[in-house]
Amino acid sequence: MPPGFDAEGFRLRAQKHDPDHAFGSEPAHLGHGDHVLNPGLVSGLVDAKLRDAAVLVPVTDDGPDARVILTRRATALRKHSGQVAFPGGSVDPEDGSVEIAAMREAEEEIGLDRRFVEPVGRLPVYMTTTGFRITPVLAVVRPGYAVTANPVEVDEVFETPLSFLMNPENHRRESRVWEGIERHYYVMPYGEHHIWGVTAGIIRTMYERLYA
Repeated sequence: MPPGFDAEGFRLRAQKHDPDHAFGSEPAHLGHGDHVLNPGLVSGLVDAKLRDAAVLVPVTDDGPDARVILTRRATALRKHSGQVAFPGGSVDPEDGSVEIAAMREAEEEIGLDRRFVEPVGRLPVYMTTTGFRITPVLAVVRPGYAVTANPVEVDEVFETPLSFLMNPENHRRESRVWEGIERHYYVMPYGEHHIWGVTAGIIRTMYERLYA
């Protein structure tokens, strides 16, 4: 196994590249997002009133090849139903920080107790065409954790090797026409799971910032 794919390697890379959460404080127009592969979206996203959100990127401390916890959103949800996602959601005023918001959402969605979660950094804000400005919170999950999917929000919780997600050979670019415009995005198929869109975009950003 190449070095850096265990939890300690991930922690060191995250802290080296974001020692003071500098990535998370970048101005919105410097952030990443759907516009990276679709430059025509830049002006619309920067000018839009985006809602702040946070997602947890949970990397398990589990031997030489750590794993990333992902979810498949409930098919009954109105938006993004059935899609692969990181646990997360809107940042509430009482949260106080994106780290707290991401851990709270992970507790609500998959029952991941924050006592096992160690935030180690942030990625740049990720702007979406659906109206969100997302801060990905990188975290190491200590052994002994348990997860239980909240059926209202999540149909399945699964884990994917960090080494698989950080291998650019597994990052495929595709496109489709949506509302009359061709949109480009990353796809990272893993077994029966179709990782794409915002989730794949955040994973690609993590690769470029930490492992490229």
